[in-house]
Amino acid sequence: MDKNISEETKAVIEQIEKILKQIKYGSITLVVQDGRIVQIERVEKIRTK
Repeated sequence: MDKNISEETKAVIEQIEKILKQIKYGSITLVVQDGRIVQIERVEKIRTK
């Protein structure tokens, strides 16, 4: 990653990557306040056959 990225930003990116690896169907919503991500919402759908 870029040297100019803060530790806080790196942690957020890692958390998003972790969610992306775990979720099969659904959505991830980032809540932004004052130009910063303050919340990550994960909605997972379970599909039946």
